[in-house]
Amino acid sequence: MGKRRKPSPPSRAKLAVLTTAAAGTAVLASSTPGFAAPKPDLAAVKKQVDALYEEAEASIEKFNGADERAKKLQAEANRLQTQLAEGQEKLNVVQGQLGALAAAQYRNGGVDPSLQLMLSSDPDSYLRQASTRDQEADTQLGLLRQAQQQQRRLDQQRTEAAAALAALDANHRALAEEKAKVQTKLAEAKAVLGRLTAAERAQVDVDEAGRASRQGNDRTDLPQIPASGRAAAVLAFAQAQIGKPYIWGAEGPAGFDCSGLTLRAWEKAGVRLPRVSQDQWNAGARIARANLQPGDLVFFYSDLHHVGIYIGNNKMIHAPRTGKNVTVLDLQYMPDYMGGVRPG
Repeated sequence: MGKRRKPSPPSRAKLAVLTTAAAGTAVLASSTPGFAAPKPDLAAVKKQVDALYEEAEASIEKFNGADERAKKLQAEANRLQTQLAEGQEKLNVVQGQLGALAAAQYRNGGVDPSLQLMLSSDPDSYLRQASTRDQEADTQLGLLRQAQQQQRRLDQQRTEAAAALAALDANHRALAEEKAKVQTKLAEAKAVLGRLTAAERAQVDVDEAGRASRQGNDRTDLPQIPASGRAAAVLAFAQAQIGKPYIWGAEGPAGFDCSGLTLRAWEKAGVRLPRVSQDQWNAGARIARANLQPGDLVFFYSDLHHVGIYIGNNKMIHAPRTGKNVTVLDLQYMPDYMGGVRPG
């Protein structure tokens, strides 16, 4: 009986077929003829892309918050620097007056020992020893006190200015970090979509209601609900922005992110909202869903990173996310509804 031949090892072509645990499908890694590339699970791809965009939008609101804080910190640092310069100028004036007195005394026979002490590194000693003086001595005492008080103010202002600049520097680092996170998430989403065909991307690029992403100024979903006063101004502005692109960090006029749109809309009604959606949540009275009225703000996700403008009939106008336009959407298609706010 002959020996059995050992089975030959698998060919390289066969080894090129890999199994992807995430999708559970085989992917042909070589160019072997006869094998068709498997179709991607578009539902899974859409879920992945949507998650990346949501993470990006959450970072965008953090970026907006850091950017807003940077503006305030810069304004405060500028104010303190101005105060510091003005204070130094005042101190220079007082020191000049003291110097003039010393020069006059020197011309009249030498500097008074008390004035020498006053101009020394320990002027407090002079103040402790000072008693009744003639008018010249009183003038010296008054100028010294002014100089000391001004010096103390300058020291405090320098401390405050240094703290403001340190906070500004830390904030700039936080701003850069959030910007990097946004760019990373958007790049990941773009890479995922880039692996699809044009037809597959069209299937993935739909809104939560299952409609293709709008590129025009379609207002067919606008409910015909009358509004007056502030609400009318808010809705008129929001409706005029339909079709404009979502641009992260933007407050118009070319495009908006979610909180940039709500900020500008309510600005038309004479109300200045905070820049960030999380802060807009605290910018008015909380409204139950059943009591929402046109113009109210509606918030989504547990961290409140998305906000829209209620327009009636359970619909809102919002700036969805990167790659989409300002549009109308039914609230039922948005996840994690958190509540409504009526700005005051």
